[in-house]
Amino acid sequence: MRALMIVALLLSFSVSTGNAAGVYRVGDQGTDIAEIQGKLVILGYDVMADGAFGPAMADAVKEFQKSHGIKADGLIGPATYSALLGKEMPEITSTANYVSGRIIQSSMDYLGVPYVFGGTSPYGFDCSGYVQYIFALAGISLPRTADVQYEVGLPISTTDLVAGDLVFFSTYTYGASHVGIYLGENNFIHASSSRGIAIDSLGSSYWSSHYIGARRIL
Repeated sequence: MRALMIVALLLSFSVSTGNAAGVYRVGDQGTDIAEIQGKLVILGYDVMADGAFGPAMADAVKEFQKSHGIKADGLIGPATYSALLGKEMPEITSTANYVSGRIIQSSMDYLGVPYVFGGTSPYGFDCSGYVQYIFALAGISLPRTADVQYEVGLPISTTDLVAGDLVFFSTYTYGASHVGIYLGENNFIHASSSRGIAIDSLGSSYWSSHYIGARRIL
């Protein structure tokens, strides 16, 4: 649970910038920076989990690089990225990801809000009402129910999920009957009927067995 909450905190970010030099550096912000920070936090480095690449993060990266025999320049290039996250570094673009950041940040503001069947407000949400409400805060209109939300956007494979994608499950009835917002690190936030707005893992026995697919709206 502690690891899940770390992920929840680190994904509260604002704008994704990136740069064209093939590395992440001080000044960059966004989903990729948040994911890197999450790994650094888990490894015990003293990093502020805010999704922004600042001097403290650069110092932590240098220490990590030294311990792994990588040139300690404080930059996140392919070698450092791979050593940290165990996967190939994505192509860096200058495309802003402000909307995705706003959605993730807003979704965290309602942790603990109770589940209410048919609920569409901070007084109580059901799963699709919560997703609809969060996306509306970012200026994006979604249908009201999970089954219709499942028909919106682009189908995304599990391996291609990024923060802000919608994940769907078949629970109490056939087809898409439950929906959540993917956070990264295999976690998603949703309106749980037993716990209200909460974070869970796609890898858990229950959710993995009921998972049916994902959609990218952004």
